Amino acid sequence: MPSDAKPDLQKKLRDVPHKPGVYLHRDRLGTVIYVGKARDLRKRLASYFTPSRQRMAVHKTRALIESIWDFDIHEVRNEQEALLLEGKLIKEYRPKYNIAFRDDKRFLLVKVHPEEPWPKFQLTRLKKDDGARYFGPFAHSGALRQTISWMNKEFGLRNCRPMRPGERDYQHCNNDVIKNCTAPCIDRITREDYLVKVEQACQFLQGHSKDLIRSIEEEMAEASAALDFERAAQLRDMIDNLKKTLRPTRQFRKRGVPGKAINPQADLKELQEYLDLDREPTVMECFDISNISSNHIVASMVRFTNGVADNGNYRRYRIKTVKGQDDFASMAEVIRRRYSRILLEARERVGEEAADATQENPLAAMRRIEDVEATAVKDGEEKRKPFVRLPDLVIVDGGKGQLGMAVRELNRLGLHNLPVIGLAKQREEVFRPGESEPLLIPHDRGALKLLQRIRDEAHRFANGYHQLLMKRRVEESILDDCPGISRARKERLLTKFGSVTRLRKATPEQIEEVTGITRKLALEIAHFLKTH
Repeated sequence: MPSDAKPDLQKKLRDVPHKPGVYLHRDRLGTVIYVGKARDLRKRLASYFTPSRQRMAVHKTRALIESIWDFDIHEVRNEQEALLLEGKLIKEYRPKYNIAFRDDKRFLLVKVHPEEPWPKFQLTRLKKDDGARYFGPFAHSGALRQTISWMNKEFGLRNCRPMRPGERDYQHCNNDVIKNCTAPCIDRITREDYLVKVEQACQFLQGHSKDLIRSIEEEMAEASAALDFERAAQLRDMIDNLKKTLRPTRQFRKRGVPGKAINPQADLKELQEYLDLDREPTVMECFDISNISSNHIVASMVRFTNGVADNGNYRRYRIKTVKGQDDFASMAEVIRRRYSRILLEARERVGEEAADATQENPLAAMRRIEDVEATAVKDGEEKRKPFVRLPDLVIVDGGKGQLGMAVRELNRLGLHNLPVIGLAKQREEVFRPGESEPLLIPHDRGALKLLQRIRDEAHRFANGYHQLLMKRRVEESILDDCPGISRARKERLLTKFGSVTRLRKATPEQIEEVTGITRKLALEIAHFLKTH
């Protein structure tokens, strides 16, 4: 049960370094309520716990300070990395006290597509799987725009709009006249030579810029010596923009490795004790349902191995048998599909041994097969495909209702003794089969934090899949406006190509292969998708 007495964080604060980084404030239930960045983590965090700050703070800040029960930190190398990580964590946790970054705005990336006739560098906020090269993200948008403008001039690259500029575009452009472009539109440079310049610019964006910056510094010194201070100031600003843009930063991706303050092995042992399990929950699987709308009800399953996210074994599901929004029935379906498949694959794998396994408890049979597979791996025997073992603990996101449906489906599959719990969000209560009262693990214990990590990851993965389906649905709606496309033809096209993105890349000849699509209609579809 979470304690009503607010913990003294001064001792923990003494271990915080004087380094740049990002901090996360948590409430008494361990929920992240605020994410912030700091040039000096120790000083910034100390400011939250001084009496004067609490007395003089505005109402919102005072409410935040009163809600802080714990905090975590992430050290970084510089302020730019802190800004990028802060934005990522805010989007991930959606803290109630953060206002900035709560929307879907992303940091700028630089994109160039080498397959274009005359590639050019463009700014974008979304990375796609389209064959283009991406650089970034970059925290300083103003400095980045100035850098791209300077880079185009330095390497003679085009920045005009047309995909394939020609004589007509050249007549309305002065970049060639003022020596800012190599004029590929009128073939003043071959495509091979132009691509060499593009590659040089890519190397520049990757940080190979010391020689260029040194030459600009020398030019600035010469301008200053010649008392041309206006030119020297321009060069000084350009150097500053280049250094801001090209300062090395790390990519902050999904965290598969826990932070320094987390001890997965200790958390696993503690969880085993709290749940009174026969074995340490080395492999855990957690399920979450996302039904933001009734159009796409989806579920996620995330697996943690040795207390750490096992991303390669994540699974996502579209609920097929449930009408409307019914979390209980949806949870039953996904549990049934997951573990019936594991049992079926195990029986197919062992062949004749399956007959003997039917005489055993299915869970005991699976554990026996796991031991056989582990021995085969140890002896170096080759396997047809990786063996998927049953988890040591199943976690469902929800209370008694979701847990009851999960237990019912596991019992139907004969997995009566497979440990399963429900984790309710409101008070972080742990529900167990056959127990009327929930288990309340103290919020500061590593066992509960481990359960929260896997639950939050399942929630994030489910929501990500739901958003992907919604995005596809919006994208597919463009076909409704395409002349000559009926509902049946639309379904056949999407069945053939899988998505509008792949359909855009298809040739008219490939589109024509779909039943009911004539040559004329295939040409119209290809043209429509290119122009819309």
